[in-house]
Amino acid sequence: MIPVYFINGFLDSGKTEFIRYTLAQPYFQSRQKTLLLVCEEGEVEYDENLLAKSRTVMEVIDEEEAFTSANLIELEKKYKPARIVVEYNGMWNVKDMKLPWHWKIEQQITMIDGSTFQSYFTNMKSILAEQLRGSELIIMNRCDGIVDKIASYKRNIKAINQQAEIIFEGKDGEINATLEEDLPYDVNADVIELNDEGYGIWYLDVLDNLPRYVGKTVSFIGMVLIPNGFPNGYFVPGRMAMTCCADDMAFLGYACKYEGTGQLKQKSWVRVTAEVKYEYFEDYQQEGPVLHAIKIEQTQKPKQEVISFV
Repeated sequence: MIPVYFINGFLDSGKTEFIRYTLAQPYFQSRQKTLLLVCEEGEVEYDENLLAKSRTVMEVIDEEEAFTSANLIELEKKYKPARIVVEYNGMWNVKDMKLPWHWKIEQQITMIDGSTFQSYFTNMKSILAEQLRGSELIIMNRCDGIVDKIASYKRNIKAINQQAEIIFEGKDGEINATLEEDLPYDVNADVIELNDEGYGIWYLDVLDNLPRYVGKTVSFIGMVLIPNGFPNGYFVPGRMAMTCCADDMAFLGYACKYEGTGQLKQKSWVRVTAEVKYEYFEDYQQEGPVLHAIKIEQTQKPKQEVISFV
């Protein structure tokens, strides 16, 4: 299998700068050849000396119809690379991409220009979502003029890809993305009351800032989900969420320990009051957030059953 490092993002999002920086690092130097596939050329260019020093050969594929498995295999035969770096065209839909079967994506990274993110998120959300969905690392640069919007931008991204690491950068380095004062609830309250908007923000913030909530009590209305094979005495209270568009739905919820789980009806609505703990849970296959129920009360479904990040 040939490892592929896949870098995507819209034009002028910083892809070339990121790849140039990476090629120059000692940890990326190799005696073996690297094939760099450039699918769109912006204002920043690759330096011939850097390519030679890093044993990198560059090929430009500027037509989507030419980005085929057959053509890629021919380039592989021509250069015999040990690894491949792809600078993908931001206007090509990632889900339509076809790589040779023996090319394995080792890492997918999405670059975002923070100054234009809102425009792309509003007008080209489906294409942006496909860029973000499979990425392990998402880097938003040029954030100096949008510091007050970073927290909401992070929630927009996390709604599409909950697992990715997200880094926000300004001219002086990395910027802290989530401040307590940006949250629509009081994290220091005796009971953190979560409305529809608050639940979605809380769920995503727990992914990145779990220590902020460990030992705290939360209260929210959620739907009961008891997955097949779930451990006895546990259920998942949560909400359906629209993460990108009407066809892109996900159930957001954390495991909850509750002795009365056997009396709960699937897809019924309950008000949950629970303490957040950090512990090993079998279905997570690792440690993570687990709610310990203090009180579970039957309730009416909310007027807005589906929360939205759109």
